[in-house]
Amino acid sequence: MTTPNKITIGRILMIPLFVMMALYYGRSVARGTPEEWMRWTAISLFIVAAASDGIDGYIARRFNQMSKLGVILDPIADKGLLLAGIITLSISNWHYEFPLWFPVLVISRDAVIMVGTLALHFMLGSVKVSPSLLGKTATVTQMVAIGCVMLQWNPSLGAVGGWKVGLIDLPVILAGFFTLVSGLGYVRLGIRLMHSSGHGDPQPPSQLLG
Repeated sequence: MTTPNKITIGRILMIPLFVMMALYYGRSVARGTPEEWMRWTAISLFIVAAASDGIDGYIARRFNQMSKLGVILDPIADKGLLLAGIITLSISNWHYEFPLWFPVLVISRDAVIMVGTLALHFMLGSVKVSPSLLGKTATVTQMVAIGCVMLQWNPSLGAVGGWKVGLIDLPVILAGFFTLVSGLGYVRLGIRLMHSSGHGDPQPPSQLLG
């Protein structure tokens, strides 16, 4: 097994440790006796896991250790870390949690992309969807939002339309915006691929059945 794959597997194994420490910290907050060492342990695990993504990619390219297993494991580890962070920090009883619309938006976008990719693969035989610039921006802003929530520094910025806005709300809203826009972009790309291959055009019943 290559070194990058070992690092990727290590990143996957850190995900449940991060979730456990985040949930235990949330319980301590609910009891009224926050155990800050748990929060900082969760932060450290998340930072190490996120940093390992760049490290394994660099090693794979620099020392020509790219593999088919790595191509499969790397996106699983990346998406697993992101979703674990977003979902956990939405239900963990921290002082600031992600608003409900944020995990719903992120999970819905990823589900639509996954189902759309499978549908295109079924219709076209093979399909390769490369991350768009908006998609990469959404990932980065989601990471930043997770980091800001874990830091829990949320001074008030005032009120907008009766809704109190805190500092953490800004990166969350920004991440939500890019998540939505990038998702619409992938949907548009999928529709364009279907039409370019003729699958979006009306077909005689005989062709649909045969």
